[in-house]
This record gives sequence, structure tokens and C-alpha cells, in this order.
Amino acid sequence: MPAPLVFTRRQFMAAGAATAAVASAGPGFANTAWPAKPIKMLVGFAAGGQTDLFARTYGDYISRQVGQTVVVENKVGGGGAVSAVELKRSAPDGYTAMINNTTTYMTNPVTMKDIRYDVGKDFLIVSIMPTGSLPLIVSEKCGAKNLEEFIAYARKTEKVNIGTYAAGSYAHIAIAELNKQYGLKMVAVHYRGEAPMWTDLAGQTLDGGIGSYTAALGVLQTGRGRAIAVSRRRISVLPDVATFHEQGATSRAFGLTTFQACAVPAATPAEIVQKLSDLFVAAGKTDAIREMLKNQAIDEAPMTLEASQTLYRTEAPIWAELIAGLGLEPM
Repeated sequence: MPAPLVFTRRQFMAAGAATAAVASAGPGFANTAWPAKPIKMLVGFAAGGQTDLFARTYGDYISRQVGQTVVVENKVGGGGAVSAVELKRSAPDGYTAMINNTTTYMTNPVTMKDIRYDVGKDFLIVSIMPTGSLPLIVSEKCGAKNLEEFIAYARKTEKVNIGTYAAGSYAHIAIAELNKQYGLKMVAVHYRGEAPMWTDLAGQTLDGGIGSYTAALGVLQTGRGRAIAVSRRRISVLPDVATFHEQGATSRAFGLTTFQACAVPAATPAEIVQKLSDLFVAAGKTDAIREMLKNQAIDEAPMTLEASQTLYRTEAPIWAELIAGLGLEPM
């Protein structure tokens, strides 16, 4: 027979203390070594777009910091809804996260008829990464150099068409709010993405369009379009272009933040959520991320956990109200 195990008094007391420590730590104790295996990062949009770029760039930083692989999985469909549903069904253990844009978090809950996730109940937003201000770019045929001149052009022109990158998008909201304030009847022309919209603006079949600076760069460089206003705040690549608010537009829409954001399942342990948020904030201070943001014409870094959740709670009701005011039939 093997000899019986014999504990000294010191060993016995040490073992008892360790057991008590585990018991007092509760369910989250097992997560103190996070991450102990690869992390899956869900992305609701195709490879090559801004959301995918953010996931891969931030994921690379996180991977190097924690010593585990971050695997990006593109689950495309429904403006990020497909990936959001998968996140909802995932274990809240810190090994599945999601990066998606404003559509997934703010637009879908209003425009989708049978949405199968609830952002406020199913997820915790770890870090919001603002994506900069969106410019209103008008065609050269308008001759407008600022918002006031474009409003004057719209009033005297029989039909004014402004492109958007999707129905229910920020661009759609902005057009509706300008119409409301200035008594205009500008028509929002919806595209599936920005590329065809800017192509049409370059061809002068549109009077204007609202979208990202980087996607519109070709139009701006050729002089076929001019940026006359930006949404929330001035941006360094267009320092002389004033915001809508600075030029007299009063709607709350022009103060809203468009963003990419990382989220995890709602029951994820608090210490993991905080650590992941801290990693995003730290990433924003690195040269690699700063260069990526600069190339996207973005001047703002990732937000802290507290600031991100405050922004979501503050702005989500405004998005919902403004999108509902568009009168769209839920799809």
C-alpha cells in the first residue's frame, strides 16, 4: 500500500487558507488568468472594410499584449445582426467579443422588424471607437462653399438629390433634419455603400452626398465635389470646414457620434470587461493605431469603459427617436 499522506500543521493551515480564498473569490476567480486560450472577435461586415480593419488592427495589438491569438471571424449579414446574434449565444467568459459599427448598435434596433438581440440587455459595450465626423460634400455644379450657400441653392432648385450610404443611416437622418429646419424637400437617394454614391456625385448626377472622408477622397481631389460641413466636430484633414452646428443647423443629429465599438456578452465577469477595455484604450496610444486612425481621417482614440457606456446610454434614445421620425417600415 502507498504510505499515507501526512500534512504538517503549517501545510494544513496553508491549504485551508487557499481553499477559503477560492471560495471567497466566487465564480470570477477562475477568470483571473484570462486569457488562457485564443479570443474570437466577431465582425458583422466583410473583410476589407473599416469594421474589419479595426478588428484586425486592435486584435493584433491585444494578441501581442496578452500572448494569445485573436481570431477575427467575419459573420456578415443584416448590418451586423448575424454576428450580434452569435455573440448573444456565446458563453460570457471573455473568449468571444464583437466589433461592429453604429448600424449594429443604434440603427438595427429601430429598422429591423424581428431583431433577435437587445444591445442594452444582451451586451456590455467595452470600448467605443469614434470614427470621425462625416462631411456633406456637394457637387461642383452647385457652386456652394458653405451650408448657407447650399441651402440657398436647394431653395431655388426644383429637385435636389443627396446620396446616402443606406436608408436609416446617419446620412439619411441628416438630410431629413436639414429639410425640417430649412423647409426644404431634398430627396435622399439611398445606395448600398459609399462607392457608387461618390461615383454618381463625380458624374454630377447627384447634388451632394454624406459619407466618410476617406471614401470621398477621390471626389474631393478631382474638384468634382466640395466639403461644406461636417457632423459632430471639425476634423484635422478639413480644418476650415465648419460643423453643421457652427453654421446654424440646430438638430441633435449633428452632435451624434458615429463609431466602431467592441462588445461582449452581458454576463462577462467585470474584471475581464475592464481589462479588455483597458487594452483598447492602451492600443489607441500606440504609433500603429494612431497611424491607422490618421489614414481613416479619425482624430479620436478609443473611449474608456465608463465613457463608452455613458455615451451609449445618452445617444441611443436620440438615434431611436430620429430614425423613427424617418417613417421607415421595419424590414
